[in-house]
Amino acid sequence: MQQAQQQVLLNPPEAAAHLTPQVWRNANRMLVRKAIAEYAHELIVEPQKLGDAPGEHYAYYEVKSDDGSRAYTFEARQLALRHWSIRPESIVCTKDGIEQPLDALAFILDVRARLAIKEEMLPIYLDEISSTLYGAAYKAVKPGPDTPDLLHADFQAIETAMSEGHPGFVANNGRLGFDAGDYRAFAPEAGSTIQVIWLAVHKDHAAFHCSADLDYARLMDEELGAPAVARFREIVEARGCRFDDYHLMPAHPWQWFNKLSIAFASYVATNRIICLGYGEDRYLAQQSIRTFFNVSDRSKRYVKTSLSILNMGFMRGLSPYYMSGTPAINDYILGLVSGDKYLRGQGFTILREVASLGFRNGYYEAAVPVDTPYKKMFSALWRENPLQHVGDGQRLMTMAALLHTDRDGRALLPALIEASGLGVQAWLDRYLQAYLAPLLHCFYTYDLVFMPHGENLILVLENHVPVRAIMKDIAEESAILNKDAKLPENVQRLAVDVPERVKLLAIFIDVFDGFFRYVNQILVEHGCCTEDVFWDAVARCVTRYQDAHPQLAQKYEQYDMFAPEFLHSCLNRLQLGNNLQMVNLSDPAGNLKMAGNLRNPLAGRRAAGRAAGERVLAEAIEA
Repeated sequence: MQQAQQQVLLNPPEAAAHLTPQVWRNANRMLVRKAIAEYAHELIVEPQKLGDAPGEHYAYYEVKSDDGSRAYTFEARQLALRHWSIRPESIVCTKDGIEQPLDALAFILDVRARLAIKEEMLPIYLDEISSTLYGAAYKAVKPGPDTPDLLHADFQAIETAMSEGHPGFVANNGRLGFDAGDYRAFAPEAGSTIQVIWLAVHKDHAAFHCSADLDYARLMDEELGAPAVARFREIVEARGCRFDDYHLMPAHPWQWFNKLSIAFASYVATNRIICLGYGEDRYLAQQSIRTFFNVSDRSKRYVKTSLSILNMGFMRGLSPYYMSGTPAINDYILGLVSGDKYLRGQGFTILREVASLGFRNGYYEAAVPVDTPYKKMFSALWRENPLQHVGDGQRLMTMAALLHTDRDGRALLPALIEASGLGVQAWLDRYLQAYLAPLLHCFYTYDLVFMPHGENLILVLENHVPVRAIMKDIAEESAILNKDAKLPENVQRLAVDVPERVKLLAIFIDVFDGFFRYVNQILVEHGCCTEDVFWDAVARCVTRYQDAHPQLAQKYEQYDMFAPEFLHSCLNRLQLGNNLQMVNLSDPAGNLKMAGNLRNPLAGRRAAGRAAGERVLAEAIEA
């Protein structure tokens, strides 16, 4: 048992020690703020303006409950991309004119008709909201580095210090399936080290695949070492089984105790799965919760395991079908990236998922012909270590850190800019060149898109300035938006058929709406720059890229980054539509939920971006 779990079991009040009245009030206030802002962004609720408020562009607004008996008033300003910047301290809830405590669960119920969530799914959503509040309260009181400390913190210290999950989802830390002890043991923010459980899995049911420059024996030697492999061999042979008939496979401790030992009991009882016990290495859970970084030996690979908890619209399993093609897809994309002169020049690269194991449960396969979490309970993969990409004087930071604000309201992004000694425009130019420019190149040159949100991308920094970007989570969340792309047979699933009108959403939604919207808010709220300064920097990056690659002019016209507006694909609407399985990964465009077009903040900035770029270049030369 993990030490953090044992501590909670031996001392039951410890499970709720962070749930104090003041902390709970603050957590609810911040989640109500987020819920109003994100639901309004997606046109689920439509705040009514009451009048002007102090401060430039601020006004008083009101959202009423479905039955009209409760009212939520607040001060806010609307930023680009229909983003609501709400002053959290200004939010007041009244019922029949009498002020009420802010309660996120009550707010969900107050607007439930507009959420349009199915009645049978509403309690699950409320569970996710409760769990998100529980985690927010824990993060508010746990010891750890604040923003000034994070300026010089280690990669893993930053990873476990993040105070927010996905910025767009309101219920973003559901983790349904974890109990309070599991939370302390396995939640990324808890920062507890864990040991994975190793299992011997019979080759009749489990398939191993790896990159061209790796094999199974080498992987086991480098990840486990000869003594551990020998010890596991003894356990298998003591059962009267032949060791060479098995693969060694890591599993999340929660998964073993809660799923594999029970749902796979027939395979355990017949020695198709043999539990070998805990491994020796210790790991830290990453923000993605089922991925682990080895802190016993920082040269070793990440390990990612199936974890059948419900979190943010998905049961967090891993498909054995996807595992079969994972290394080949990673090799193919690395070949594109490393073989491209422009991307090499930007230092852009990927973290390959170099090996995978998938175990197929024949009972569930026979019972359910369609895609289901029951088929994704037992797989694992190994991903390259990002530390191999760090040079002298460089360090790593999750891009999610650019949205981080500590418990005292101090944002990390403005602190990074100040510590760099660069002006805001110069810092943004460096960041956008490292992050956005490679994504544009991949899209326009190869029709290749990633899922480049904050947690999925690692920045390499020098003197607090991003110089390179490293993309991860490749096989499940990359695609080539051309169904006729000529690809090797083993990577053909990369080619997807999506409507022309949604292709550029890979930039507009995943980057602009999913990340830049919040970067813009932080910069504006902290007085770093105006909205125009930020979006001019984005326009400058786009025009600089397009001017340097005139041979793609036809595609720039076809997929216009400066179009007046674009479709608004909504994340919360997607989760509210089905919080058990938001989308079918084999049909990425099929389940999109749209709500009103968004005005493109780059519209009308093409000339401004070019002129600003020339001005910034002239100033740099003069300096």
